[in-house]
Amino acid sequence: MLFAQFTTAMAQEKKLFTLEDLNFGGNNFYNLQPQNKYYEWWGDQLVRNDVEECYLVDKKTGKETLLFTLDEVNQWAGSDDIKRVRHLLNANFPYADKPLVAVGNGRAFMLVDFKAHQTVWQDSVSGQTANDWSKDSRATAYVKDHQLYVQDEAEHTHQLSTDGSRGIVYGQSVHRDEFGITKGTFWSPDGKCLAYYRMDQQAVADYPQVDVFERSAAYQPDKYPMAGEQSHSVTVGIFNVETGRNVFLQTPKDGHTAPIAQDGKLSDEPCYFTNIAWSPDSKTVYMFELNRDQNDCRLVSYNAETGERMKELYREQHDRYVEPLHPIVFLPWDGSKYIMQSQRDGYNHLYLCNAADGTILKQLTSGPWVVLDLLGFNQKSRSVVIASNECNPIQRNTWAVDVKTGRRTLLDNGRGYHYASLSSSGAWLIDRYSEPTVPRVITVQTAQAKNKPVQLLVAEDPWKDYQVPEYTSGTIKAADGVTDLYYRMVKPANFNPQKKYPTVIYVYGGPHAHNVDARWHYCSRSWETYMAQKGYVVFILDNRGSENRGREFEQATFRQLGQVETDDQMQGVAFLKSLPYVDADRIGVHGWSFGGYMTITMMTHHPEVFKVGVAGGPVIDWKWYEVMYGERYMDSPQQNPEGYAKCSLLNQAKNLKGKLQIITGYNDATVVPQHCLMFIAKCIEEGTQPDFFVYPGEPHNMRGHQSVHLHERITQYFEDYLKPLPLTPSEEGE
Repeated sequence: MLFAQFTTAMAQEKKLFTLEDLNFGGNNFYNLQPQNKYYEWWGDQLVRNDVEECYLVDKKTGKETLLFTLDEVNQWAGSDDIKRVRHLLNANFPYADKPLVAVGNGRAFMLVDFKAHQTVWQDSVSGQTANDWSKDSRATAYVKDHQLYVQDEAEHTHQLSTDGSRGIVYGQSVHRDEFGITKGTFWSPDGKCLAYYRMDQQAVADYPQVDVFERSAAYQPDKYPMAGEQSHSVTVGIFNVETGRNVFLQTPKDGHTAPIAQDGKLSDEPCYFTNIAWSPDSKTVYMFELNRDQNDCRLVSYNAETGERMKELYREQHDRYVEPLHPIVFLPWDGSKYIMQSQRDGYNHLYLCNAADGTILKQLTSGPWVVLDLLGFNQKSRSVVIASNECNPIQRNTWAVDVKTGRRTLLDNGRGYHYASLSSSGAWLIDRYSEPTVPRVITVQTAQAKNKPVQLLVAEDPWKDYQVPEYTSGTIKAADGVTDLYYRMVKPANFNPQKKYPTVIYVYGGPHAHNVDARWHYCSRSWETYMAQKGYVVFILDNRGSENRGREFEQATFRQLGQVETDDQMQGVAFLKSLPYVDADRIGVHGWSFGGYMTITMMTHHPEVFKVGVAGGPVIDWKWYEVMYGERYMDSPQQNPEGYAKCSLLNQAKNLKGKLQIITGYNDATVVPQHCLMFIAKCIEEGTQPDFFVYPGEPHNMRGHQSVHLHERITQYFEDYLKPLPLTPSEEGE
């Protein structure tokens, strides 16, 4: 008894968290993050960047030697205020054999020779949209006033387009950032040619966004292609910096995407072009081409000089969908072979292919696990270095795969979540990792696992002075009774199993995301810590449909989004109800985006279970969501009317019983406000009573300190409606 009282007293002496501590927009957030250090490779030499210094690091001992300082860089650059470098954290070393550091400040970009103490090159177009610099030719591609330009090393400017506009977009990401696309320009290995996207979205309907901060609210429309409607068309151009020649790849029908016919028939012609790659000799462009139905994918080669379509190298079809996410990567020691990633056997794996005809020479990796990333190559050992979850579905570990034999060698400790980066030859790697009880460790080692790693940082627990909840993880069975689902649970500090706790389920549940990782605190979101501190149990479950568990797991939700996911989440509810410390009468749910959709789905499909919910930026009906995402998982509304009706939350508005708060950014261009507004209109018609809150001017996610306000609002809603104990019969009588 005395020991228990002593333990409680000690815990009470520790600090309590605020949202200013925990939320990324909070004033004290970064002070409570694990200590970090920033490293860059200079060839096979390791450099540590700090705010005002860069140090050369001995990889065998960790000893540091000063390379140069911020004041020296600015002195050598002769920087006026426009060119003055503010810090060195983003400094990088693009040439393995030259003492050149690339530095900039968003307005100026320079190469500084830190041995000769002088600037050797600088550009004058930094800060422009879609800025993309080639270290090989020192040419820069950028967009200005909707037009695409290239400035070469001698600062000659080439204008590649004249018809750019809001409707015709050059050199930027296309297809709504789906299919692994993150940008719109792609330099050849020699830096002499630029591949770029041209997107014609003139026929795409405008969504009428409004800027309410103008004196008279201003119309600011977004081009938003909704499922089943007219989408944009895309072509790929090639510009030769030396000759000035500009050609377009001769793709089928130039990526034309006509409206879907009333009978739901889609064109078989490719319309999505993605994962652009170059041959090592810069003469050939490769890309994956996908039909609008997203069930027929082809890898095609093109002549970079003429734009001629050369050969279809690979074709993959599936009765649900095929989703290319990774460009091919050539072996650095053999330009006649490349590595392709595919889920063709049910899990994302590596395939070695012949570049001449696309023949698959061998499958390099296999098994019921996923290759998460191709990190690079160790040229000496002739191996490809990958990240995978082979050790455990919630882990990320680094492996070397011998290209000749397929033999895999684990390059880390086999635990936790690891992010490795390779030196230019691939002989060395930096490993940044955490484990559920380890905030952050950084090591350096050879990429052959022969030497013991040298520790560069072991971060202390930044929360050691605070009352910290209990974080655990485990598995339950999915609704199919077979599949393992991983969960995370956060319990209050000083947890008492004899008490009954209100419980909140945090949910996302959608594709290309997961919540439970074997990193610090099992990757718990800081809001969960805040809620646990206030006396809640918080539960998070990765249902079928989430990522990194293989094709069948991910595609179980096809044509019926929200249904299988909810079935799995209700298995989580059954698990919670089996726990003696969970108050089954006080269960709430919260999620954002797909998680907002899941929140309302769970509340309206199981109104007897969930007392309170907060849905942020929720999808309500998939016919109002974008073409690429919506049609991949649901087909089009014309093809799958029953599925769209079944998954629409408009039909469920009448079932709402618990307290529901819906929150959205007023200028959300991802899940447009039409979703929330139409659900509210339906609730009015049905006589149900959700609450609604809007953040003016904000997009899909709240930015900066507004996020603190948002999470306080979410918290308060549960405090008001879930935290209080239900009245006893006698109290109700009073």
